[in-house]
Amino acid sequence: MFAKAIISAFLALPLVAQTGLAAQCSRGYTVKEGDICDSISAANQVSTYQLAVINKGVIDAGCTNLVPGQTLCLANVGEDCNNIHVVALGDDCESVQNQAGINSTLLYHNNPQINENCSNIYVGEARFLHFVLCVAGGVQVPPTPSGGPPKVIPPATAIPANPSATAVHQPAPSSDGGDDNLPYCDEL
Repeated sequence: MFAKAIISAFLALPLVAQTGLAAQCSRGYTVKEGDICDSISAANQVSTYQLAVINKGVIDAGCTNLVPGQTLCLANVGEDCNNIHVVALGDDCESVQNQAGINSTLLYHNNPQINENCSNIYVGEARFLHFVLCVAGGVQVPPTPSGGPPKVIPPATAIPANPSATAVHQPAPSSDGGDDNLPYCDEL
């Protein structure tokens, strides 16, 4: 009898632990007619990344399925970036960092959806999820979900915030396979 109780408790442990680790919503919002993710984010001091991650499975990738009266979670306990920057025409990651007084590490940790060369922040497309950025002085957003940050393809009508941002140059592969041009290679 005692063995059955121990086995039952052992089998129930993962369920109890999982329930204890579930994130607890600390701020909520009720969707109104005409709301879009970016307007909700800007008006409630929450990055659109945070809004998308916390409501994964509730809000679709294009933020096209909001229903008036629907309740969204804006922040989880201990994961609430309410220091935001609404992207404007001409912004790039460096200008956002300088204005907020943060470094690139914090900007990218709090906004993991930004690509390496910061060419995917946009203005003008209200439903695009890269419009409101977290610019906190510490990492304050929820962890990146398994499978990576929310992936959103910019719509054709989106306008790059900084049209001069270009892709990072990748050198063409060499067919000779040699490493003669690498400094100090023989000393490693």
